[in-house]
Amino acid sequence: MFEFAMPWFFLLLPLPILTYWLSKAPKNTQLSGALKAPFIRHHNVQHTVNSGDKNNKISILYGIIWCLLIIASARPQWLGEPISLPAQGRDLMLAVDLSGSMKMDDMQINNQQVDRLKMIKFVMQDFINRRTGDRLGLILFADTAYLQTPLTRDRKTVAQMLDESVIGLVGDKTAIGDAIGLAAKRFANKDKSNRILILLTDGQNTSGNLQPEQALQLAQEQGIKIYTIGVGADEMLQRGFLGYRKINPSADLDETMLSTLAESTGGQYFRARDTQELSQIYHELDKLEPISEDALQMRPLTTLFYWPLALALVLSFIIALKPFYQNVLRQKNTVESNHG
Repeated sequence: MFEFAMPWFFLLLPLPILTYWLSKAPKNTQLSGALKAPFIRHHNVQHTVNSGDKNNKISILYGIIWCLLIIASARPQWLGEPISLPAQGRDLMLAVDLSGSMKMDDMQINNQQVDRLKMIKFVMQDFINRRTGDRLGLILFADTAYLQTPLTRDRKTVAQMLDESVIGLVGDKTAIGDAIGLAAKRFANKDKSNRILILLTDGQNTSGNLQPEQALQLAQEQGIKIYTIGVGADEMLQRGFLGYRKINPSADLDETMLSTLAESTGGQYFRARDTQELSQIYHELDKLEPISEDALQMRPLTTLFYWPLALALVLSFIIALKPFYQNVLRQKNTVESNHG
């Protein structure tokens, strides 16, 4: 549908005519005794008439330019057909551990040994891409917690920010309490939200300004449901002086604390020992109850003001260059007449 965003600009269309009338000198009514000049040559009269014709043409061009400028100022635009936006969605805040222990290469992707963060990125990319209609946020934590991406429906940006994160970016320790506290702060401004925090870590709280118990109290006050995921294998072979020996790379994982955080807020604790388990966890999270919202619609808007504006500029250049062209033509005629 075509329309003008500011149609009141058309009230300015008669402004040049009003200006001309107001600035026009009053006519002299006593012209009966004026001197007549019958000796004026015919060609002078013809020259005056021709000049008047040219001035009329220029005036018409000025009028067209003025009309085009008014049309551009009225902001013509085209409204497309309504597009429905998702009427249901979830608010999910993702908190990812970037502490030094995430360097442990006890995970596998396509039979290749990788560290824990790479495995999380690999699986979470698909999880993020499937969040149609959801609002996602990203918190990165180690020595403290930082909000990398606020809640948004721009899944591509969230996935990119996660992919660009590196181990040690915010320190080597683990501030689980700060991550939960930051999520509670971000959710505080959301009146209508199911407030879900998905926290992935491979250790225990060793840093930060908030203890997990204090952060848990904030989460409960804000009505945040926490889903915790403990990342890391139960055993792996480590090469030593006497050959290979089995070790538990997840010995520092505080499963008791993670279970308490989840169960106290109505969430659930998951254990991700490999890529397959983490994928299954994300599929389980897909079953979370979506939040109902009013149906939203948007109409794509295409602005068209630049078309009349561009035409007005072209006509302005034509008028501005006309004296230059006439001068060049006059010089050319002069040179030809001299040579003749």
